[in-house]
Amino acid sequence: MKHPIAPLTLAFGLALALPGAAWAQAASAAAAAAPALAASAAAAASAAAAAAPAPKIDTGDTAWMLTSTLLVILMTIPGLALFYGGLGRAKNMLSVLVQVFVIFALVSVLWALYGYSLAFSGEGNFFGGLDKLFLKGVTPETFGALTTIPEYVFLAFQGTFAAITVALIVGAFAERARFSAVLLFAVLWFTFSYVPMAHIVWGGGLLAKDGALDFAGGTVVHINAGIAGLVGAYLVGKRIGFGREALAPHSLTLTMVGASLLWVGWFGFNAGSAGAANAIAGLAFVNTVLATAAATLSWIALEAMHKGKASMLGAASGAVAGLVAVTPAAGFVGPMGAIVMGVIAGACGLWGVSGLKRLLRVDDAFDVFGVHGVCGIVGAILTGVFAAQGLGGTGGLTPDSFSMGAQVWIQIKSVLFTIVWSAVVSLIAFKIADLVLGLRVSEEDERQGLDISSHGETAYSR
Repeated sequence: MKHPIAPLTLAFGLALALPGAAWAQAASAAAAAAPALAASAAAAASAAAAAAPAPKIDTGDTAWMLTSTLLVILMTIPGLALFYGGLGRAKNMLSVLVQVFVIFALVSVLWALYGYSLAFSGEGNFFGGLDKLFLKGVTPETFGALTTIPEYVFLAFQGTFAAITVALIVGAFAERARFSAVLLFAVLWFTFSYVPMAHIVWGGGLLAKDGALDFAGGTVVHINAGIAGLVGAYLVGKRIGFGREALAPHSLTLTMVGASLLWVGWFGFNAGSAGAANAIAGLAFVNTVLATAAATLSWIALEAMHKGKASMLGAASGAVAGLVAVTPAAGFVGPMGAIVMGVIAGACGLWGVSGLKRLLRVDDAFDVFGVHGVCGIVGAILTGVFAAQGLGGTGGLTPDSFSMGAQVWIQIKSVLFTIVWSAVVSLIAFKIADLVLGLRVSEEDERQGLDISSHGETAYSR
């Protein structure tokens, strides 16, 4: 249907060519036609609105989303906490657990106060609005972005994503950062990096309008956190003895348990991002199994070829690499595409924590950038490839007009945007935390261990 302004434009053009009486007649006709066309357009809009199903709670969708929310919480506490804790030394085990646990609590509150509103209300390119500040207007009867589950459930699900993203970063500068400074950084980074990125990609912001594919957080979560971790590792500095002393994990048993909880919880992360108990959730579920399994096998195979032995740490790291890589693609690629992505992620992750880490000369303690940053970048770009129908994918957001080349370029732009945004915000947030509180504990406290020096407790009895 043509816009109502078209007849007026035609009349104006005729007015330039027709003399007096003809001009008056044409203008009169146009003026008479405009209200009719406007009424027709309004009727069409009303018909479209009437055709759209009214929001209505679906008990199956709601049950699945509540379950998915619990699974993502399981990923963080205890999953991520144990995964990271096992990678540290015994004298710092408790400090890692405390940082992850308290950040989860802190971000959960901030999400309810203002994060949800800025991420999922309003139509700005970079930030949403303040319409739902302090959860104003959110009730058991309201709906958020999903029209089959209560808004409270959507709010809670998205809040778990925010919490685990901020918690991921602490692994990069673990065992030497001041607890109070970590919390101040968390507030700043959550506010000016996570929240806007969530709006930019998922809340109708700049990258959403560009057509970027990020099913469950490749850019919003993993690249965002990976870059922040890299910046933090540089600014906090290397651990005492880094490169000269053995800084080996104290409990690979706990790391394996944590990795297993991450894998289980990730089904809520990926399959829950379908927003309903439907076929896409099933596809994301299968892809989460296959990509993770393929990455695990890829990592340990290459590790065995390089070092002569396959390690438990390598298997756990490979699993996380596969989980990270498939996250942006989970609902857009086919199972065979997920396997290929997993194989590639395993190889790239191994390079990220070995070759790239040495090249950068950075003490990324638990390889936040090497795994989450590198594999997040790989997964985001490959999503544009394997989403193609010819490779078993769904065709992304616009199957009828999907173009692999165009989509890969959109994915690359979203990756570059995320890298720059996160790097700038992270640098400023870390600098503020350093100026106000100081990022690094004293050398004496670091040697003693943060469990005792920062928290007055120990993870293990002596």
